[in-house]
Amino acid sequence: MRAVLVTVVLVAGLLLSGSPAPVSAAAQSLTWGVAPSSPDGPDGRPAFEYKLDPGATLTDYVAITNHSDQPITLDVYASDAFTTEQGGFDLLAADAEPVDVGSWVTFETRTVVVPSTSRLDIPFTIAVPDNATPGDHPGGIVASLAATGTDAQGNQVAVDHRVGARIYLRVTGELAPTLDVADLTMRYDRSWHPARGGPVIATFTVRNTGNVRLTGQAELSVAGPFGLARRSTVGDPLPEILPGDSFRTSVRIDDVLPLVRLRATLTVVPAAVTGETLDPAPATVTRHESMWAMPWPQLLVLLLVAAAIGLSIIARRRRRRRSAQALDRAVAAAREQGRAEAAGGAPDATEADEVPADAGTGRSTTTPTTD
Repeated sequence: MRAVLVTVVLVAGLLLSGSPAPVSAAAQSLTWGVAPSSPDGPDGRPAFEYKLDPGATLTDYVAITNHSDQPITLDVYASDAFTTEQGGFDLLAADAEPVDVGSWVTFETRTVVVPSTSRLDIPFTIAVPDNATPGDHPGGIVASLAATGTDAQGNQVAVDHRVGARIYLRVTGELAPTLDVADLTMRYDRSWHPARGGPVIATFTVRNTGNVRLTGQAELSVAGPFGLARRSTVGDPLPEILPGDSFRTSVRIDDVLPLVRLRATLTVVPAAVTGETLDPAPATVTRHESMWAMPWPQLLVLLLVAAAIGLSIIARRRRRRRSAQALDRAVAAAREQGRAEAAGGAPDATEADEVPADAGTGRSTTTPTTD
């Protein structure tokens, strides 16, 4: 059963635009297409789009074209749509009973035989219930072929190959275009490179809590205390999210500095899928989160630098102290030597008394004689 569902999802996801479908090995030569039509053939519409009042009824046509060179028997029915985890548009499995627009569509017959290389323009009726809620009701019309395939273990499994065209039916009334953000998680992935910041990753679920299919844009902004080093980025556009469904996604900002405590703001701006102006306009969704971002690599670098500076200061002080001590020893030795020389080389007092009084004047005295 798991293999069947996987194959169905792949085929339906690729072919809800109405392009031809290749089938399994049991019927490799069979291909067919589904498209909106008139009684005279396809009319170029990309999807079945309606705006109807509660209780309204209309008849429309779907073209089923057999591109193969042999007849093909197909099961034709309508079903409800949902948003996949990957953001795609898909329909309920064949064995799931529709409860919304898929149950409002009826065909005269569910099984059709399409001749080789031919087309059938098949009428169907949409009857909107009197109590239908306002807003968008997405679904699709499917032409499916039951075949057999082989799973990874070599076992034969039943495979339901489906080709479909989308239905977008809006029931008149008050619209409520609303998105909400749930299960928001923020994390900071530290970079151990001291010159670089790390990424902040916001992961969240966008829920369509209104009644209009919406897309939108997410923006993430991160800053440190007092708004320091603010960085912002815009995420990928949101896919079409159907009413009641959700899509989980993430937005990433790189090179965010670890400023101890970061403040992150996530903003989701809803928008109409078709570009129409919605009334009332959908409100912007804003969420705030804080997270720790300790700068351990930078603190380690600062610690090493501080240690290096401290060691340099200590070594310089030691050198100065040793130089001062050496200078003190040299001065003390010189003083001691001076004292020793002064004590050993001083003149006698008697010799000093015989020095003429005018010996230090630098003048000579001459005594005249008389013949």
